[in-house]
Amino acid sequence: MKQFSIIMALLVLMVSCKNEPKQEEQKEEKQESLEPVSNEALESAVIYEANIRQYSPEGTFEAFTKDIPQLKELGVKVIWLMPIYPISMKNRKATQGLSIEDIEDEEERKKYLGSYYAIADYTGINPEFGEFDDFNELVDTAHENGMYVILDWVANHTGWDHHWMEEHPEFYTQNDKGEIVDPLNPDTGESWGWTDVADLNYDNKELWEAMTKEMEFWVEEYNIDGFRADVAGEVPTEFWEQAVKKLNSHKPMFMLAESEDKDLFHNAFDMGYNWEGHHIMNEMAQGKKTVKDWNAYMQKIDTTYQEDDYLMNFVTNHDENSWNGTVKERMGEASEAMIAFSYALPGMPLIYSGLEYDLDKRLRFFEKDTISKEKGKIWPILEKLGELKNQNVALHGAKEAASYEALETSEEEKVMAFKREKNGQELIYLSNFSDASLNFTVRLDGEYIDYMSGATVEMEENENLEFKPWEYRILVNN
Repeated sequence: MKQFSIIMALLVLMVSCKNEPKQEEQKEEKQESLEPVSNEALESAVIYEANIRQYSPEGTFEAFTKDIPQLKELGVKVIWLMPIYPISMKNRKATQGLSIEDIEDEEERKKYLGSYYAIADYTGINPEFGEFDDFNELVDTAHENGMYVILDWVANHTGWDHHWMEEHPEFYTQNDKGEIVDPLNPDTGESWGWTDVADLNYDNKELWEAMTKEMEFWVEEYNIDGFRADVAGEVPTEFWEQAVKKLNSHKPMFMLAESEDKDLFHNAFDMGYNWEGHHIMNEMAQGKKTVKDWNAYMQKIDTTYQEDDYLMNFVTNHDENSWNGTVKERMGEASEAMIAFSYALPGMPLIYSGLEYDLDKRLRFFEKDTISKEKGKIWPILEKLGELKNQNVALHGAKEAASYEALETSEEEKVMAFKREKNGQELIYLSNFSDASLNFTVRLDGEYIDYMSGATVEMEENENLEFKPWEYRILVNN
């Protein structure tokens, strides 16, 4: 009997040993379902900003995760999640400049969920959205569908409930009385009005170490692929450089700065915001600026940035939608031409939650709201543009971007015309950027395909063209 027991034990051990490598192989296979971030992947990428709270009636990771396979139809390769962390209760913003402490009605106070950017715990999950397992499923599903996941990171400030307030008050900016303060405008010394958050003091190098470890947590434990840095320019560039070096020691990271500061691109960030370009787009749509202003801006970019720096192009994002208006409010009848324009430019185009569903309302920022997810006019347009961005090297927009050349036209203030080219592939963007029908000529010869319609187009230099208001064409060579 004893001998039988020994034999059985050996058999169990052998089976266990046999299965163990198999489990490791399965784990390795899962981890390698998506190659690490590379410039090659980013050249043809579309980025999607996910507002989990407002994306669905449930406002959960689970509800968003179900739709990730659909995002492939739009050419999305990077998912940027707005902050997913617990939100501070103290000084939580409500409405009309009030905080919840100003509201006496308990039921009314419950409506206000606070700003995503008033973080109570960098390594926690907002219970609104679900649990860690739900987040893990989101990341796994994105990776299985060929998409990277980056987290919104708020290094400039925390919420007033963050545990560092008690444990490390020295991490915060304090006034002459030793009181912790909200972020101040460095030019005026006055508050920005972000009263629901407390400013962090990066003169303290212990804060650098603590903040970097919080970022590493998400890479080590949940295999995320990078970060979007909120108000990146308000945090010392040297902090970002040392943090990114440590993060990259785990795996290659994709880093997006909410900034146009060229110094951030040297050793910290891959991509920044095209804020100035976005504002010019708004003003061109409103008739306040012309194509000549845009061409001057593109010349300025050439002299400001290094050749391999690149920017994110957008017609909307969470700030623009909630505070400055919908795409239709700001761009009106120019909306579709500007969306196509944002894809045709050097850089990476952004889809903010709801754009794909023709969203035409300002989403509430501190309360629950919901996007109406009905496919209308914009979905098929984004689908076509996403396919073009993914497949045509003439739209490469990262560190080895396709060239950009403004084309001469007879209406230099009203006709947007430029050529992108790489490896023999050409793309022409041509549009009437005015609210009236226009006859014009463009210096362009050759046979092209009108990408949106599929028609063959013969272009002859100085041929008279007539475009309706805000009409655009994307031409590609055979």
